[in-house]
Amino acid sequence: MLEYKEPASEQRPAEPPRRSPSQSRTTRASPKVIESSTMGGALGPILHWLHDVAAVTLLKARRTLFQAAVLFCVLGLLLWVSIFLYGSFYYSYMPTVSFSAPVHYYFNSDCDASKLCSFPMANISLLKNDRDQVMAFGQPYRISLELELPESPANEQLGMFMVKMSCYSKGGKTVSSVRRSTMLHYRSALLQTLSTFFFSPFLLTGMAEQKQLIEVELFPAYKTNSYQPTVGAVIEIQSRRVQIYSSQLRIHAYFTGVRYVLYNFPLMSAVVGVASNFAFIGAVVLFSYLQFVWGGLWPPDQVRVKVMMGDSTRMQQRKEEVKKRMEKENSLKELDSPKAIGPVNEEVDDTAAEASKTSFVVGNVIDRDVPDPEKDGSADFGPPEETEKNETTLRQRAGTSKEASD
Repeated sequence: MLEYKEPASEQRPAEPPRRSPSQSRTTRASPKVIESSTMGGALGPILHWLHDVAAVTLLKARRTLFQAAVLFCVLGLLLWVSIFLYGSFYYSYMPTVSFSAPVHYYFNSDCDASKLCSFPMANISLLKNDRDQVMAFGQPYRISLELELPESPANEQLGMFMVKMSCYSKGGKTVSSVRRSTMLHYRSALLQTLSTFFFSPFLLTGMAEQKQLIEVELFPAYKTNSYQPTVGAVIEIQSRRVQIYSSQLRIHAYFTGVRYVLYNFPLMSAVVGVASNFAFIGAVVLFSYLQFVWGGLWPPDQVRVKVMMGDSTRMQQRKEEVKKRMEKENSLKELDSPKAIGPVNEEVDDTAAEASKTSFVVGNVIDRDVPDPEKDGSADFGPPEETEKNETTLRQRAGTSKEASD
């Protein structure tokens, strides 16, 4: 029977499925995505390294800032202490530079009104706050008296007059006394007329006065005594016709040596003093820090190693000296020992006796010359097995040499 077969249809190749525009874009962009992922994988370790470097740098910067802050605080403290020490030294070493006190005179007035009944006198205290001495012991002072005198006819006709000053101690005892003369400066009538004419506006308004200021130097270099310190002075104007507006007693220190430099060059002295204090205190703080951190300028480990090396060298030298001494004694015994012929038993007994004697001598020499490692505290000696081995070798060597001599 014949079967009916349908004609085979022409088989066409299957067309690829159509893609949407979005899928086509994704397909086209896939190489870029792959490239970006590759770059991200390559930059990952670099980013981690940069993060670690930044963390370490930040930690170092923080530590450096902390150390710098501590250093600046320490330096500031040292500078403040240096300034304080210099100020304390200056205040305690430098005496009072100048002292000024008004002089108020007193006199009697129960006589003729044309003149004074007594000399004008004044008592001045030379104590600050009624406690402290104005003048330091051993320091020279210049003492002067300033007199403000009017150019009156009485003073012009007065001429010269005397000024007396007497210094006294606590008990009222006069320590020193001095007299000096003074007078008004001469001015002619014409000069007085011209000065009055030119200065008349000031004279009329009260801005100027017809007076003279006279300074009388009483003591050029006065030194107070430490046993009888000066506590006051009495000033006396030895004239009953003198007319005085006001008066001032001035005391000025005359410095020499270090005080002269401190007073006349204060800035340079302050810089040098503060710098010296800063250097000294800084050195003390540095040595203290080294002692606290390292235990000193030279660590103790190096010293300990040097001492141990020296001990081991000395012990080795002692061992060599002992060995040389033993060899020398054995050689001398070999030369001095007589060759005797006798029974074998006597030779054996003599050999044993000599060997025991030699071993006893070796033991004594080693015990005497070689120090005990436990007593000396040194760890350079070997174990006890090596010591016993050395003693046995010495004993064998001594017995062998004896047998050879026999």
